[in-house]
Amino acid sequence: MFVPTRAVAYACGMAAPEYRRSALRELAAAAGQKFESAPAEDVLRWALEAFGDEFCLSASMADAVVIDLATRIQPGVNVIFLDTGYHFSQTLETKDRVSERYPIRLHTILPKQTVAEQDQMFGSRLHDRDPDACCNLRKVEPLRRSLAAYVAWASGIRRDEADSRRRVGVVEWDANRHMVKVNPIATWTQDDVDRYIAEYDVVVNPLLAQGYPSIGCEPCTRKVAGGEDPRSGRWAGSGKTECGLHVDSSGRLVRSSGESPAT
Repeated sequence: MFVPTRAVAYACGMAAPEYRRSALRELAAAAGQKFESAPAEDVLRWALEAFGDEFCLSASMADAVVIDLATRIQPGVNVIFLDTGYHFSQTLETKDRVSERYPIRLHTILPKQTVAEQDQMFGSRLHDRDPDACCNLRKVEPLRRSLAAYVAWASGIRRDEADSRRRVGVVEWDANRHMVKVNPIATWTQDDVDRYIAEYDVVVNPLLAQGYPSIGCEPCTRKVAGGEDPRSGRWAGSGKTECGLHVDSSGRLVRSSGESPAT
């Protein structure tokens, strides 16, 4: 029986870690089936009610669609922003506008090392020589650290963004971090996003209108030509398509069928 209430999260919190993990995994599986075709608002309302302050959003500051959706339901939601030290100035400006516009609790998370410290230890431009290592140091580890205070988190990834994301669930089990992961707009298209932004005057990163449909760190992001995969501007020429923040139910990088998992 599916019981989407805060009582579930409370009971899990009172239980031993092994039981808590099992209960949360079962909850994620049930919710994934229940909300597969549900409106994004219903998915977020469930998550906010079920997990309360143990739920957060992760924001790249490409746009504030999920933040807008969540704060219309419940002001004061926790939002995590990973400041890698390599962001476009426009992304940091968007973060400031989002913080001013929406009633959120914004947590800016920094890597353990500054860019200068990383350069001293690993050499300059690690992002060119080993982008996986750079992403791990400046994104994956900081996110793991910041999520330690929560049992569930949400992202704005969508199935139509890239082949590597076509199997992402609306609600799923994040086996890498042992958490519930909520992707409330996973089934939306770009047209859906554009309509929502226009209807609610959502804050967006100006780079979206300048040929950057997918925005990451400045050294690893280029403009995308018409007709190209929206994410083809990320780590162009390296064969890399995901930074490692989003993994499937097996703890592996989200990827299309037939591809081998990253090692």
